[in-house]
Amino acid sequence: MAHDILIVDDEADIRDLVSGILQDEGYTARGAATAEAALEATRARLPTLLILDIWLNGSALDGFKVLERVLSDDPDLPVIMISGHGNIETAVAAIKAGAYDYVEKPFQSDRLLTMVRRGIEAARLRRENRELRLRGGPETELIGTSPAVAALYNAVDKVAPTGSRVLISGPAGSGKEVVARMVHSHSKRAEGPFVVVNAAAMAPERMEVELFGTEEGPGGGARKVGTFEQAHGGTLFLDHVADMPLETQAKILRVLQDQTFERVGGTTKIVVDVRVISASSRDLHDEIVAGRFREDLFHRLNVVPIRVPALRDRREDIPMLARHFIRRTAESTGLPGREIDEDAMAILQAYEWPGNVRELRNLIERLLIMAPSDAPVIQASMLPAELGSGTIATVLPSGAEDIMSLALREAREVFEREYLTAQITRFGGNVSRTATFVGMERSALHRKLKALGVANDRGGNGLPGVPN
Repeated sequence: MAHDILIVDDEADIRDLVSGILQDEGYTARGAATAEAALEATRARLPTLLILDIWLNGSALDGFKVLERVLSDDPDLPVIMISGHGNIETAVAAIKAGAYDYVEKPFQSDRLLTMVRRGIEAARLRRENRELRLRGGPETELIGTSPAVAALYNAVDKVAPTGSRVLISGPAGSGKEVVARMVHSHSKRAEGPFVVVNAAAMAPERMEVELFGTEEGPGGGARKVGTFEQAHGGTLFLDHVADMPLETQAKILRVLQDQTFERVGGTTKIVVDVRVISASSRDLHDEIVAGRFREDLFHRLNVVPIRVPALRDRREDIPMLARHFIRRTAESTGLPGREIDEDAMAILQAYEWPGNVRELRNLIERLLIMAPSDAPVIQASMLPAELGSGTIATVLPSGAEDIMSLALREAREVFEREYLTAQITRFGGNVSRTATFVGMERSALHRKLKALGVANDRGGNGLPGVPN
C-alpha cells in the first residue's frame, strides 16, 4: 500500500520536484500551495506524512501555525519542515513545535527520502508502542499445531495478500482478533495502521462519531478523526459487529461500496483506502432473521468467512498454549516461570473451557501470581476447584468420583484407567487421536491400555469392537 504524502510549499517548482522524487520511490504525493489548502487537504484525508514549508507566502498562517493545527488533529503525524531561509534556531524551533525533522533548501533527494522513510517508520512504531501499552501486548500469532490451527494458518495465507474483506466467526475468547491481526500482518498493508473498533464496548449514540469523526464545531471546536480515517492505508477491525445499530450498519455499507463517507456534522466527502475485517461471536444469520443485522451488509462483509474453533475442539494445543502464556506472563510481570505437571495438564486438557483461550490465559496468570514461591511446578492441587469438578464430569464415568478422595499414588492407576477409557470413548475409539490428545505415542498408549487391563484380545487397539 503506497504511503500518502502531502507537500505544502508556495513554490510550484518545489512541489513538483518533491512530488516527482517521491513518486519515483512508489509514494503517493499530493500538493498544496497555501496554509488554507493544506488544512483543507488534511481534512479531506490525513496523509501518512507531511512535508511543510515554514514560510508560506500569500497565506494567513505560516508553517508553524499549520504544524500546530495538524498535530492537534493527529499527534502521531510525522511532519518534515523545510525552508530556504532557515538556520539552527529555526530547526530547533521546528523540532520543539513537534516536527519530526527539518531540512534546508536546496536539499538532496537522498537525504529527503531518508527522512521520509524514517518519519513514517517512527510514526508506525509510536502507534504500535501505544497499542502495546494499552493492550498489554496483543497476541499476533496463533499458538498450536492441531489440524484446526493448521487450517487457520492456511486460510490466512490465502486471504491475507488479496485485500478481500474477511468475516471471522467463533465463540468469545477463541482468538478472533488474533486471526485478524495475522491477516493484517501478512498482507500488503502490514506497514499501515491496524485499528480496532469494539462495537460491544461502545455506546450506540457514540458509534458514528468514533467511526467517522466530526467536523470542527461552532467557534472552531476541535475536530475528531474517526477510526475509518485513522485506518487509511491499513486495516479496520470491526469486532462484535452484530452489536452495531442498524443506522450505523447502513452507513458502513455505503463506505464499503465506494470508500467515501462524511464526518458527523460535515458535508465534505472523505476518501479512504481501508480494508475491513469484521468479527462476531453471534450467528449473523440468526441476527438477520431477527431483524437486527442487515443482510446486504452481511454479504459485503462475508467475502471470505473464517471460523475460529473453540478451545475444547483443539485440546491438543492446550499444553503449548499453557507454556506460551507462562512465558508471556513471567516476562510481563517479573514472576518466575513454572512447569505444569502431568496430572495438572491432564485436568487442563479435559476441562471444557467455556471462556476459551482467554480463560486459559487468565488462569495461567492467576496460577503464577498465587503459586507458592517455593513451588517450581504447578500441581493438580493448585488448580481451582471448578476445573477439578468439571474434569471429573468430563473424564470419569458415573460412580468413579470417589477416587478423588484418595492420595495421588493410590489413585493413579484407577484414575489412569478411567481417564483413558473416557478419553478414547470421547474420540470415538480412535486411538491415534486419543494418543495425540493425551500426549503419548500411539504404541505407548496401546501398551498403557493393556497394562491397565483395558485391552482385550478382540480389539486391535485395546477396546473391543472399536476401530483403530
